[in-house]
Amino acid sequence: MLAVALEGIKVLDLSSYLAGPYCSMILADLGADIIKVEQPGTGDGSRQWGPPFMRDESAYFLSVNRNKRSVTLNLKSEKGKEILFKLVSSSDIFLENYRPGTAERLGIDYATLRKINGGLIYCSISGYGQDGPYREKPSYDIVGQAMGGLMSLTGEKDRPPVKIGVAIADICAGMFATIGILGALRAREKRGHGQRVDISILDGQVAWLSHQAGNFFATDTNPERLGSAHPTIAPYQAFRAADSYFVVAVGNDNLWKGFCEAISLSKLVSDPRFATNPDRVRNREELARALEEQFAAEPAKHWLEAIDKAGIPCGPIYALGEVFRDPQVLYRKMVEEMEHPKVGRIRVVGTPIKMSETPASIRTPPPTLGQHTREILRSLGYKDTEIDKLQRESVL
Repeated sequence: MLAVALEGIKVLDLSSYLAGPYCSMILADLGADIIKVEQPGTGDGSRQWGPPFMRDESAYFLSVNRNKRSVTLNLKSEKGKEILFKLVSSSDIFLENYRPGTAERLGIDYATLRKINGGLIYCSISGYGQDGPYREKPSYDIVGQAMGGLMSLTGEKDRPPVKIGVAIADICAGMFATIGILGALRAREKRGHGQRVDISILDGQVAWLSHQAGNFFATDTNPERLGSAHPTIAPYQAFRAADSYFVVAVGNDNLWKGFCEAISLSKLVSDPRFATNPDRVRNREELARALEEQFAAEPAKHWLEAIDKAGIPCGPIYALGEVFRDPQVLYRKMVEEMEHPKVGRIRVVGTPIKMSETPASIRTPPPTLGQHTREILRSLGYKDTEIDKLQRESVL
């Protein structure tokens, strides 16, 4: 059996909902031991997010909590914090997504925990970061998408702004948190001590503006919403065929010539309005009308076969049922099945990280609330009688 990349790395995960759990799921897939610390009785708030539920287990929670162990701890009790401190002493990473100030009130902030474990990497994910004028403001994914500029770019021209169909701001924050943690682990190898990783949902969205930010900096003009179209490449969008929509991405002038031949519109190559990509961008509306008129004559399958044969990037617009039947998706193991102790057989999205020597893997299903409490406390030296007493005292 091949080794895992993060073998021997222990993560104390006090996060909930999506951004933090997405981060710890990536670390877990890479082999880290994730101890998910949850509030007794309720647990991670996403356990209540639904429908849909599968035998009272939230599909939302099940989607991002595989490969983890769950322990319940009442952190408002001194005995609960005592147990947490014991776990901190042997952990590499501490992950939380409280609103700034909450960890200090609970007595589990970075300044406190680094005294217990100087090598600890303490990662905080919040709406706006640990400093600045907005630090204490609450936030959710949609607020990050809105204030980070993403919603101003998403949707059709002259129509209301819309959010992305998945919680992309939270997922972005979780990915940046993972990157920061891995960087801190590498730095610890050289420096011998841990550090604080401060991740803001808003920062992540601003960082993801990428080329749109570059366009704004160059022109000082706010980009308009273009639906599926690209601001600086044309044609690069969705088009409707006789039966359904599909997408094409004609990224340069050589592809443009091949594209026109493939769809039997070679006359457009010599049209001065469309001669170069800048010309096509300036005349995108006229170009779109000419292409839509042509595409309306045949079903999407006809056009996709012709365009693909010419080596032009293109594809159908899948609903999720089609995504999870696609042969490439299945071949790359992006759908996996596992047995859940309560729900039974479940499907989860596979890991996109493919590594030849230390592959990421999905080993265990998302835990039920407190499923591993006894196991974890035993590893700390607690006897069953002591654990029973802690449960009676509402510590667990």
